[in-house]
Amino acid sequence: MSSVTVKEIVSKKFVAINEDEPLSKAVSIFKEQKPLAIIVLNSGGKYKGILTERWIVRTSLNPTETKVGRLTREAPKLSLDLSLSAAAKFMTENDFMQLPVFEGERLIGVITDEDIIHRGVTEKFGDTKVEEIMSKDPFVVEEDVSIGSVISLFRDQGFSRAPVVKKGKLVGIVTVHDIVEKVILPRVRESFGGVAGEKIRTLSGAVKGIMTSPVITVNPSTKLRDADKIMHQQSISSLVIIRNGRLVGIMTKKDILEHIMHLEKVERGRLTVQFAVKGAEMDAIQQEFILKDFNSFAKKYENTLRGGTLFVYMKHLGREYKGWPLVHCRLQLRSGKGVFVSANEGWGVEQTFRLSLDHLERQILKSKEFGHEFVDPERFFETMEF
Repeated sequence: MSSVTVKEIVSKKFVAINEDEPLSKAVSIFKEQKPLAIIVLNSGGKYKGILTERWIVRTSLNPTETKVGRLTREAPKLSLDLSLSAAAKFMTENDFMQLPVFEGERLIGVITDEDIIHRGVTEKFGDTKVEEIMSKDPFVVEEDVSIGSVISLFRDQGFSRAPVVKKGKLVGIVTVHDIVEKVILPRVRESFGGVAGEKIRTLSGAVKGIMTSPVITVNPSTKLRDADKIMHQQSISSLVIIRNGRLVGIMTKKDILEHIMHLEKVERGRLTVQFAVKGAEMDAIQQEFILKDFNSFAKKYENTLRGGTLFVYMKHLGREYKGWPLVHCRLQLRSGKGVFVSANEGWGVEQTFRLSLDHLERQILKSKEFGHEFVDPERFFETMEF
């Protein structure tokens, strides 16, 4: 796959908007045209950046009073000779599912995660089973949890979808797109004196009122090329994985993309770590403690997790106790053996990291012991204040 380049999959069709347009216009574009992202241009018609639907739902700004430029972000510019794996790396590490392609200084098109995945699964990689890359023991929400709680959950945890359950049984799935389409957009139309009789949902309403149901599911042995075909035909970006009637995982297009980016790796023997820290300062001593814990963990599982990557997300929650900050820590380990996730809150950076690492280790051991069948049916989110 390393010989495949961006030039082979670039599309010259894309949706663009001026940075001075109101955000409400972008919301309508996402609703009607369903692009992964919108290319933002300045007043002179030159490339400015990218806007995604996810950023809109995660802001409290009024879309009728806010200009598109306020939420526009710069994105990596891809060249035509860039390899597919390298393009996937730019997407996953910068959290963009659509990137602009340039020839010199000229914008000539875009590529999406689907473009890369469709091409990738035509190779031997397409024979990979879903269970090898799915996220096991996924976060779920009860159907009566409030919409506001789900928004807070998505903001705090950094993901964009969650299966919905009723007494442990899968009944639906809720995504950022559902929130935009069924909560934000009706509010925008209402502000313009929208369609009479349209239901305007409040953030205190239950998530079951906006979830998608029934859920498209596959079994763990489904091949990636078949999973990709299902997602494309159903116009969805994730699949829930069911084994013997039990929810055992969830797989998104991003999961597939992250594995494609590793196909070009030359060095496969190292377990690497990537940090994202928000409002949680770490001094030299704390960093030393964290690296020591990580190195011990990496050494213990160097054979099992060869070539994997540990993503660490830490956030200061704004409270302190006797000088210790309250910290949220989320770990996501991706390797050839699967995807493992751990999240904890605690006092102090290094202590919370250690708790999360211990929990991650238990996930790995349970996965080995139960043959990837372990699921904790009692793991549900409590309602979070919004």
